[in-house]
Amino acid sequence: MTQTKTLLEVASLTKRYGQHTALDNLSLTIPEGVVFGLLGPNGAGKSTFIRLLNRIIFPDSGSIKLYGQELNAQHVMALGYLPEERGLFKKMKVGEQLVYLAMLRGMSKEEATRKAKLKLEIFEAIPWWDKKLESLSKGMQQKVQFIATILHDPKLIVLDEPFSGFDPMNADTIKEEILQLKAKGCSVILSTHRMESVETLCDQIALIHKSTLRLHGDTMEVKNRFKKYQYAISFEGKLPENTPFKVVSESQGHAVIQGDALTNNNTLLKELMQHVEIHAFSEILPDMNQVFIQTIQDNKAI
Repeated sequence: MTQTKTLLEVASLTKRYGQHTALDNLSLTIPEGVVFGLLGPNGAGKSTFIRLLNRIIFPDSGSIKLYGQELNAQHVMALGYLPEERGLFKKMKVGEQLVYLAMLRGMSKEEATRKAKLKLEIFEAIPWWDKKLESLSKGMQQKVQFIATILHDPKLIVLDEPFSGFDPMNADTIKEEILQLKAKGCSVILSTHRMESVETLCDQIALIHKSTLRLHGDTMEVKNRFKKYQYAISFEGKLPENTPFKVVSESQGHAVIQGDALTNNNTLLKELMQHVEIHAFSEILPDMNQVFIQTIQDNKAI
């Protein structure tokens, strides 16, 4: 079995502004080839971490390592960064802008031109090549900025609210592109408040609240930490009154039942089958929205 390489290693990262601690002793690792959800309410410390990662600001203590090396200016040149506040040159033509930005990241003009046209074709945007950015709609401009972010084939991409302003079809195009980047071994840090995007895209998550890491791990493993051992069943017959499980709700052949941490799924299913004919049986796991809210409300590290 091939061992996954660690791409990014963050150790005891702290940043203060006067008496305010914006990020407090943050430690986490991000492997190659994952989509990593960076979560937290407004003001939690996510933007501070992103700025530190891009060397826009510098930590008071702690370290960030990329492939085992201290993060430096050359690394940052190779990153892809899509800020929440978009910022391209309004008077510049789309094609010229994409080529220029890619060349700043070390690509040749020929390679940058070829890849820019290829990406525009994927996004059905080839007619924009000679158009000035200011002539495009907000959604079109955001497509151009996304293309500029990934054009130089970075190994690590930071996307801050990448779906903001997109209609569902264009959002799906962006999601598909993110998954293709992941398949090529790229790691994507996805900072978002859209929990449905976390559900469908993220392999791992970190949740920051009040400058502190509160939750970190594989998405499914994190959801399992918050499960209540409830199961949805579809059945024929009548559920017995005396059982080792609790019936939470029941209606016309459907029910939600409550087990416990000591009861194996198979044991529970065997018990049910002694009384009713089971048509469907599935464990109910919390969604990421529920995990997010409970973690913030609990206000403690897990």
